[in-house]
Amino acid sequence: MKMNDAFLASMREAMHLLQTAGPLEATEAIQRALREQASMGAAVAPASPSAPMPAQVVERLLTDARAQARPADVAGSAANAAPPASARGTHSLRPDGKQASPQDVSHFSQRTFVNRAGSRAYKLYVPAGRRAEPMPLVVMLHGCTQDADDFAAGTQMNALADMLGFVVLYPIQATGDNPSKCWNWFRPGDQQAGKGEPSIIAGMAREVIASHGIDARRVYVAGLSAGGAMAAVLIQRYPELFAAAGVHSGLPAGSAHDLPSALGAMKGGKGLGRSRSGAVPPASTGRPIIVFHGDADHTVHPSNGDRLVAPFKSEHARQQTERRNVSGGHDYTQHRITTPAGVNVEYWIVHGAGHAWAGGSPQGSYTDPKGPDASAEMLRFFLANPLPG
Repeated sequence: MKMNDAFLASMREAMHLLQTAGPLEATEAIQRALREQASMGAAVAPASPSAPMPAQVVERLLTDARAQARPADVAGSAANAAPPASARGTHSLRPDGKQASPQDVSHFSQRTFVNRAGSRAYKLYVPAGRRAEPMPLVVMLHGCTQDADDFAAGTQMNALADMLGFVVLYPIQATGDNPSKCWNWFRPGDQQAGKGEPSIIAGMAREVIASHGIDARRVYVAGLSAGGAMAAVLIQRYPELFAAAGVHSGLPAGSAHDLPSALGAMKGGKGLGRSRSGAVPPASTGRPIIVFHGDADHTVHPSNGDRLVAPFKSEHARQQTERRNVSGGHDYTQHRITTPAGVNVEYWIVHGAGHAWAGGSPQGSYTDPKGPDASAEMLRFFLANPLPG
């Protein structure tokens, strides 16, 4: 379906505001246009790659916005959504220099969640400004050796939250629960609903949904490496909670049942990662998934990306494949799948990329700034795929 002229005009207005008035005004124009588009009953899934969804247009605007914001970031602007560790926290001044009200400030605060399965700390990013409508929630699961601050800086997800108006939850793995701070995606006790780390992370999400008035139809989960593998577990075990998942350089749920089988699965060994957890094929959850994987990844074999999307392929699934490139960056192949039940799947193979978040910022670890922009593409995909109902 083609976007109507009014929506395109709104996007042009947002671009003009971005260049003249700043990102806050541009964000308001973007959100207003999206609400108007939704009220007209616009289709969620694009009919073809040449007919971009509104969220794809938003992604392009975000790319320009981040490019414009970088000089201010270097200068230490208070508007930086992923500032250095010494400057992270709450922004308390408005652009006019006046003290901001509580609704005008962004918060990046640390808390602890406890339930019967255990406890974990987490950081929560809440963008500035009071929203008239409930916001989405994106749960971001870091990789091994990372933490919330590192992952936020590398993915720049907080900058996207400022632009589009959503809350970001960063669960934190403790060294006491895994010496390398990996999520324990390979242990049977951490692959089940109501048990272990899936229970803790889902509980965190529900706590934030209740405390911040989150739109329960727009709760998403994404992760890198071990975090991506845990995101794959969560979308299977909690399909009533998470609307869609983003898995970057990760593995399918049920790929392993102990550390040796995990290492075998990471190396692409067939049959080494057979699960004892009773994991079900991801297609049976009926939840959309977007997958990124570098074809030069020597940490988690690229075949794991293939296995993540394989259950969604069938004789009757609609499939499209395109090869594109990022100017000055990596070529990539984008596979789009729509199952007969209408579940959308995207698989991005980034050519020449290793074990790193595509399009990420060098402010964080395990990032590849040569793109494509995995953060923006995941948000585009998420916004187009809420829970049905």
